[in-house]
Amino acid sequence: MTRTPIAWLLAAALLLGACQPADQARAPAATPTPVATPAPAATPSKPLAERGAMPAVPTLQVTTWDGANYDLAQRRGKWVVVNFWATWCNPCLKEIPDLDAFDQSREDVEVIGLAYEEIEKADMDAFLKEHPMRYPIAVVDVYNPPADFDIPKGLPMTYLIAPDGKVAKQFLGPVTSAEIAAVIETAAKSSGPM
Repeated sequence: MTRTPIAWLLAAALLLGACQPADQARAPAATPTPVATPAPAATPSKPLAERGAMPAVPTLQVTTWDGANYDLAQRRGKWVVVNFWATWCNPCLKEIPDLDAFDQSREDVEVIGLAYEEIEKADMDAFLKEHPMRYPIAVVDVYNPPADFDIPKGLPMTYLIAPDGKVAKQFLGPVTSAEIAAVIETAAKSSGPM
C-alpha cells in the first residue's frame, strides 16, 4: 500500500502531538503517576515571543537531580545540548540512550536534560533506575521555566549551544546524535581550523 504525502504529514503531526501536554497549567493526562501536590497558583510564564527575543547568549542556571549547580556559562568552549524532555514522552525516551552515548563519546560536547514536568522525587528516582543516563538532569518548573529559553511547544525540544554560548540550532521533535554532529561539523567547516 502506498502512502500519500498527506498521510505521512498526518502521521508526523500525530507523533509530535503525542508529546504535547494538553494544558500547560496542569500535569499531562499521560503522566504515569498523578502528582500528589496541588498545582501552585502562579501563572505560567509567557513564551519568549511575548517576552521578547531569545538572547543571543542564553543563560541557564539550575540545580541538577544529584544536587549539583549547573551553569551554562561555565561550559564555554564546548558544544552543549540542552534537551527538554519528560518521563511520559515516548520520543523523549528513545532519545535518552543516543544522547547519553553521544555525551560520553565526545569531549567537545556536553548534554543536559531538563525534565519539563511535575514529578514526585520517588517517581523520578524510579524512572532513573529504569532509564539510566550519565549526563546531568534537572527538573524544570513548568510555571517558571528557564527565562532565556522558550516554553516548549512540544517535547522533546533541543537546543544546540555553540562553544561561544550562542544558540547554533533548535530542534523541535526527536533529534539524533548524527543530526547534532552534522550541525557541529558544518559549523567547524564554516569557521575554519580551530
